[in-house]
Amino acid sequence: MQVAEELAGKISRREARVGILGLGYVGLPLAVEFAVAGLPVTGLDLDTQKVDAVNAGQSYIKDVDQDQLSRLVRSGTLRASTDLDELGRCDAIIICVPTPLSKTKDPDLTMVVEAAKAIAARLRPGQLVVLESTTYPGTTDELIHPLMEEGGLKVGESFFLAFSPERVDPGNARYNTRNTPKIIGGLTPACTRIAEQLYAHAVDTVIPVSSPRSAEMVKLLENTFRSVNIGLVNEVALMCARLGVDVWEVIDAAASKPFGFMPFYPGPGLGGHCIPIDPFYLSWKLKTLNYRARFIELAGEINSEMPEYVCARVADALNEREKSVKGSRVLVLGVTYKRDIEDVRESPALDIIRILEKRGARVSYHDPFVPELALDGLSLKSQDLLPSVKEADLVLIVTDHSTFAYPQIVESARVVLDTRNATRGLRSEKILKI
Repeated sequence: MQVAEELAGKISRREARVGILGLGYVGLPLAVEFAVAGLPVTGLDLDTQKVDAVNAGQSYIKDVDQDQLSRLVRSGTLRASTDLDELGRCDAIIICVPTPLSKTKDPDLTMVVEAAKAIAARLRPGQLVVLESTTYPGTTDELIHPLMEEGGLKVGESFFLAFSPERVDPGNARYNTRNTPKIIGGLTPACTRIAEQLYAHAVDTVIPVSSPRSAEMVKLLENTFRSVNIGLVNEVALMCARLGVDVWEVIDAAASKPFGFMPFYPGPGLGGHCIPIDPFYLSWKLKTLNYRARFIELAGEINSEMPEYVCARVADALNEREKSVKGSRVLVLGVTYKRDIEDVRESPALDIIRILEKRGARVSYHDPFVPELALDGLSLKSQDLLPSVKEADLVLIVTDHSTFAYPQIVESARVVLDTRNATRGLRSEKILKI
């Protein structure tokens, strides 16, 4: 195990160069943490704008402090490149590329495979490869492992392979890359040990598990748990609407129980890269094993129908005021998938805008975090808040940004449909909720 000991020694002495393949919302914060720990870091991305920004010390990720990034770049600890030959000069390579779903909700691992092939073409003895991109259980050992061994190197002996799921929560002020526990699952005990030793420099708590499959399953369980519970509470919201009961009051009252209940909240639909997507990775994998993941599929069905339900509520609210959806001015407040961030990936606001536009509504939006929005070939711009509120026939709160002055919005609006309970505590006949 001389190769393993040599690599372990490099990591211990902080001499091991870490390569981060993919400089997005997962890769860049991780690169910064390794650099802060004193390990030399090379960030790799095919997007020249990201690479140029990093090398200029400019952060494009809200959770990455620009001053800190700039200091690390100036010191030479962190640099970025588009040259994939840099992979051969790295001692540890971490894959942080996107893993979207196809239109048929099947896993699209194109970017993971391309990344793995790029590494395999340059793989040398004494390297550690870690996949962080969310995927289905079995990806690391069934897909990545064979690619890495095509050149004749042996996993656990001449190179090392592990999976460690990313657990990034954009905009979370309390938990970040450093203080969120890290799960590690290596193909062999040596792989786990070396990966654990590496991540211990950048993360406060490292938790080893028995295999990459277990580590892959951990991430899918976490987000499937959220998806299923959100699906449940969204269905409860639909039930309460029919029963004439305030779902928000019901949840708050239930949450007073000090045991046996964890509050989840309804909304206009799921957004972000993880929760709307990850459960379908698990569902897809189980279909190949002749097993139907019924909870996952039902929760996905309910959650994906919420934008349609919200638009039906918009139509009802306008109809009560003797207006049709067609020709009515609807102002969407917030288009990001969660509050106080800039990320619009999979945001339910996008589907809501599409549906309302298709029904003939004159839709505009305001979001202080998204000055421009590209949607179906159109370029929309965030409108001034209060003038737009006053002009709108209906104001639709889709994302509950903390910067919104809700009392002022309600006072200026004709009617407000609140999908997030953002107007909690305000009393007005103008306020409607899902």
